[in-house]
Amino acid sequence: MSRICQLTGKKAMKGNNVSFSNAKSRRQFKVNLKTKKFFVPETGEWVTLRVSTSAIKNINKKGIFACLKEAVEGGILA
Repeated sequence: MSRICQLTGKKAMKGNNVSFSNAKSRRQFKVNLKTKKFFVPETGEWVTLRVSTSAIKNINKKGIFACLKEAVEGGILA
């Protein structure tokens, strides 16, 4: 299973480790993903999603139904 958020589409990005001598080596910035169950009151169902912690903050702010709708409209979630 790849490390991609199911709501926002966030995935790992690449950058550099920079040492004190300014030597650079490649590294990865991975997404902080959590597997979480959400109750959707509009449909009366439980949904299990693998989402980033920033997506969990968005869900708390907007609501799960609005976030799922945005993800479907954006083509991230089918």
